Amino acid sequence: MRSPAINGTGLIVAGLVATLAALLFPLWSYEDRSGTGLDRLNAETVSTDFGPLSALDRDFITKVRLAGLWELPAGQQAEERGTTKAVRTAGEHLVEGHAFLDARVREVATRLSLELPSQPNPQQRRWLAELSRARGETYNQKFANILRRAHGKVFSVVAEVRANTRNSLVRALADDANTTVLDHITVLEATGLVDFEGIARDAATAGPPPLTRSPAPPGPATSPDPATPVTPSPTYPLPPAASRPEPERPNARPQTERYIPVTPRPHSE
Repeated sequence: MRSPAINGTGLIVAGLVATLAALLFPLWSYEDRSGTGLDRLNAETVSTDFGPLSALDRDFITKVRLAGLWELPAGQQAEERGTTKAVRTAGEHLVEGHAFLDARVREVATRLSLELPSQPNPQQRRWLAELSRARGETYNQKFANILRRAHGKVFSVVAEVRANTRNSLVRALADDANTTVLDHITVLEATGLVDFEGIARDAATAGPPPLTRSPAPPGPATSPDPATPVTPSPTYPLPPAASRPEPERPNARPQTERYIPVTPRPHSE
């Protein structure tokens, strides 16, 4: 019969071995196995003349394009249908801001050989349909809150991209998007109709947004078909077909004018 001292020593040794294994296994799984964050970053990043282009960078470019495809028509609709000056002013800012951003994102996509979407996504189409059915004060409320929520979600993506991108074109686009989106948030809030409590509840219950994959896969690719610019129209439908700007020389500096938003004044209506 073994002594209790020997049994106790064995238990201590077994416990130490188990603890050591628990400490070393995460290190092994991170260093030697695929699927880690760093592994995915390297696998989904491609080289360009303007710096590495990550999956998040491509997602951001796609989101900027998608925003213009539905927010510019929504802004034009608000200019015509809004029953207060503040709502109509917000619509004007959306039209001007997204016309500017769309020109910028098409320029960036051309230089990076990225394909851009030509239609809003299903959720954006539902928002446009909901706005089109509304009238009067109901329209004002829906416009201010739907657009404010959408801009808040994009704003967080802009901040993450601006902080982490290694691509100079994406960095400059993020600067322009930051200025434009913040201006739009400001004028939407100036309507006095934004439900901040509802926004806070949504943020507390929502999970992380999924990546909006760019149609362009990682790796070398030929130049995609031209993207359709978003332009105001008399009846605010989806944008008509047209061509994107001509590609610039690799070392040429962009000539697009910067968007300078006008600070909204309080409205009393």
